[in-house]
Amino acid sequence: MSVAAPSAPVPVGEGPVPIRGGLPGAARAAAVRARRGLRHIRRSPRMMVGSIVLLVFVLLAIFGPMFETNPNAFVGSPLHAPTGRFLLGTTASGQDVLAQLIDSARGTLEVGFAAGAIATVLSVFIGVTGALVGGATDDVLNLFTNVVLVIPGLPLVIIVAAYVHSGGLMATILVIAFISWAGSARVLRGMTLSLRSRDYVLAARVYGESTWRVIVVEVLPNLSAIIISGFIFSVIFAILTQAGLSFLGLGDTSSMTWGNMLYLAQNDEALTSGAWWWFAPPGLCIAIVGTSLALINFGLDELLNPRLRVWREPKAKGSEDVL
Repeated sequence: MSVAAPSAPVPVGEGPVPIRGGLPGAARAAAVRARRGLRHIRRSPRMMVGSIVLLVFVLLAIFGPMFETNPNAFVGSPLHAPTGRFLLGTTASGQDVLAQLIDSARGTLEVGFAAGAIATVLSVFIGVTGALVGGATDDVLNLFTNVVLVIPGLPLVIIVAAYVHSGGLMATILVIAFISWAGSARVLRGMTLSLRSRDYVLAARVYGESTWRVIVVEVLPNLSAIIISGFIFSVIFAILTQAGLSFLGLGDTSSMTWGNMLYLAQNDEALTSGAWWWFAPPGLCIAIVGTSLALINFGLDELLNPRLRVWREPKAKGSEDVL
């Protein structure tokens, strides 16, 4: 009678994930990774501070105008210093600076996140698709990327913004997105050229997977850190560029943004007259939002790149130092 050889023990963390509670193994593994990511966010001071600050500004932009007066209403005497009634004083026309600051948060964040999203989509589509497809498609897309890269960004955006001066925030968003996608596309193309020769990508092609499935399933997850980082810096670039254009008088002055507040304060000589409460708050808000996004980016680098994590050996319960 033959005796079956005992099976080798399966190491912890390997082998199929058992199905429990009705969830398939893949879904359970994804839930475990999500819990680990949230635990890392809670342990990252930079990530926590940046997320909380950004969330405050987003909530302020969404719900703040519901609790403030009309930002264009003349409610007080001109250039009145901050008081209990007007916490940030008034403008040269007697408008509430705090109401304008809260109302401008929505327009500024809309420009930043919309332009960042469009630039990120363009960079992913052109950089990743061209590198993975190859051939003439890659040559044409790479040539287009190089042409956009060599065009001076600031003069281009000034000329286009002056041409579409009355186009509203959407024109500003499109202009900023057009000049900010090429750099990320170049980086993503180089990374994709390295990934397309990996074994798992070649195996997916041998199995007959479509190009789009290879991009979505095999390539993009490995580029997530670069894509998210590029999106965050595109948002920062869009906010700063819009503020700069508005300060130069090239933005849409009918839309309330922090850049337009700086432009109006500069036109009415708020700096020379000592009305710091008019120009300092919008500039400070731009700096704080940019800092919060940078902190989030540093935290995401640690989350998505295990090499950047600081390993702290857990201390055993009940353990004591032996002298």
